[in-house]
Amino acid sequence: MTMLLFLGGCVVLILGYLTYGRWIESVFRPDDRDMPSKTHYDGVDFMVLPHWKNMLIQLLNIAGVGPVIGVILGIKFGPIVFIIIPIGNIIGGAVHDYLAGMMSARSGGANLPRLVQENLGNAVARLFGFVTLIALLLVVAVFINTPAALCCSILNDTAKDCFIWISLIILLYYTLATLFPIDQIIGRIYPFFGGILIVGTFVLFGVMIYEYTQNPAFLNPTEAFRANMFDQPIIPMLFVTIACGIISGFHATQAPIVARTQSSEHQGRQLYYGMMILEGVIGMIWAAVGLAIYNIFPELMKGMPMAALVKSTEYYLGDWVSILVVLGVIILAITSGDTAMRSLRLTLAEMLHYSQKPIRNRLVIVVPLLAITAGLLVWSNKNPTTFNYLWNYFAWMNQVMATFTLMMASVWLFQRRRCGWATLLPGAFMCFVVTSFILWTCEAVKGPYGCGLPLNVSYWIAGAFTALIVILIYRRGHSKFIEEA
Repeated sequence: MTMLLFLGGCVVLILGYLTYGRWIESVFRPDDRDMPSKTHYDGVDFMVLPHWKNMLIQLLNIAGVGPVIGVILGIKFGPIVFIIIPIGNIIGGAVHDYLAGMMSARSGGANLPRLVQENLGNAVARLFGFVTLIALLLVVAVFINTPAALCCSILNDTAKDCFIWISLIILLYYTLATLFPIDQIIGRIYPFFGGILIVGTFVLFGVMIYEYTQNPAFLNPTEAFRANMFDQPIIPMLFVTIACGIISGFHATQAPIVARTQSSEHQGRQLYYGMMILEGVIGMIWAAVGLAIYNIFPELMKGMPMAALVKSTEYYLGDWVSILVVLGVIILAITSGDTAMRSLRLTLAEMLHYSQKPIRNRLVIVVPLLAITAGLLVWSNKNPTTFNYLWNYFAWMNQVMATFTLMMASVWLFQRRRCGWATLLPGAFMCFVVTSFILWTCEAVKGPYGCGLPLNVSYWIAGAFTALIVILIYRRGHSKFIEEA
């Protein structure tokens, strides 16, 4: 039964791209206008890149460790994950990514805070800008920590010096990747890394199919698995745990990077909606791998998901192939961390109206960011608890950004007499999720600091707050109408 949910979910994702994705495209109405890559060309961030290369860049930008580590952790909620990922991805995450990218492209490659300002006003934009900058800093720190820890596990070196040196090397790469023009580092290495990700993931898919032919029940949760499942509520916890496979606000910060290098609006469905669907398929495969390995080694459910990742690749692929796949996961983290740093630079530059064409201007912004990131790394590695705080705060702030993005897109669509409900409904759901999470979570439930209210009380307050936000967004969207040329 679980195998059917897994395979059926993958099929639903593909059908969603072909049907719902096409409808969302018709709602936005792409046309043949000139793109920012031509109208704002600067040879650094604005330039035309080949469509196939943009697709791989976008995939690696958005596919951090979420569709691997996140779903290995999230599968502890049970096989319901195989239902929620495809549904949430099709009507939420892929819609979110498409509108974020296309709105950026239509606004001259604008970053997310400026889009929020244009659609939700200055006061909301100031709050959102602060949330975005903090969240991106957390992303950079998390995506140095995680790949550095995985590298140490491959080297079988748990010494602190090993972690520090690897972290410094990764940070140096992030610095170079954000300073250099996009075609010189990111544009050259991402296609190769993207190939590794896709090949490695689908090798594991083949292994899952082979295992099914040998043992049709291998994905059915065992008694030991059920005994160790999360006992936390699916709403809100699952939608904060599995961010990247379902919906992730971080993606909206990455979309403007590619919006500045695409050559046509008609590429958008493949570029944004399609790459999110592909990430959903990747998440489904890794969720199946996680369930399979937890069935065999249920004791892994009590540990960190990275241990389950390494164990699953060793068990199913052997030592040498396992190393290659884990390296692919490390690349996933690094290729999201470097563009997070780039997005930080671009966002700050846009807020300050500071040209990024001269390299000295880029250095003025990047150097302070390096100092802050280094401080976050030192703090987060004091002990396991501080790293958990870093990850937890990144997780819920990420979904706060997704809520803002969907609400902003709703106003944009309503103002143009288009179906704003396509984004307002998933936006309302995410508003309910993050509000109830903040109200309910606390140390007692092994979460970051929140209000610690009873779950039912949190639901009622979150429901009332969400209803108010929906009314305000609907009214703002209908307060004026815009006729686009």
